[in-house]
Amino acid sequence: MSEKFEILNLELKSGDTLKLKGKLPGDAKNFSFNLGRSPSDVGIHFNPRLNENTIVCNSKHNNSWESEQRDGHQCFSPGSDVKISVKFTGDKFDVKLPDGHEISFPNRHGYDKLTYLSVKGDFKVTSFKYE
Repeated sequence: MSEKFEILNLELKSGDTLKLKGKLPGDAKNFSFNLGRSPSDVGIHFNPRLNENTIVCNSKHNNSWESEQRDGHQCFSPGSDVKISVKFTGDKFDVKLPDGHEISFPNRHGYDKLTYLSVKGDFKVTSFKYE
């Protein structure tokens, strides 16, 4: 069964960092989180695909996916605890992975505030905060 965690009234502004902690089940294949304004307008879609050894980042505008950015760095393993932080710098998102590797993704829509977060797939959120 895939988990879903959703917040519709987030107040994430430029300079803020979102921290997610969670657990991957033993049979984890992939998970994703979306950060943006709504399910149809996403500033960053972050999607580690454990079975493909890749991390896909993308954005969505008016319910249409844009061009994917792929990173071959894979540090997620089934059955592990995971900590991810996302720093929203205004012009980009800096995602820090559990092993310290960072992925940068542009703020393609020029958002100044993010109000929507969802986490889906094989990731059970155990804690979440932003500062």
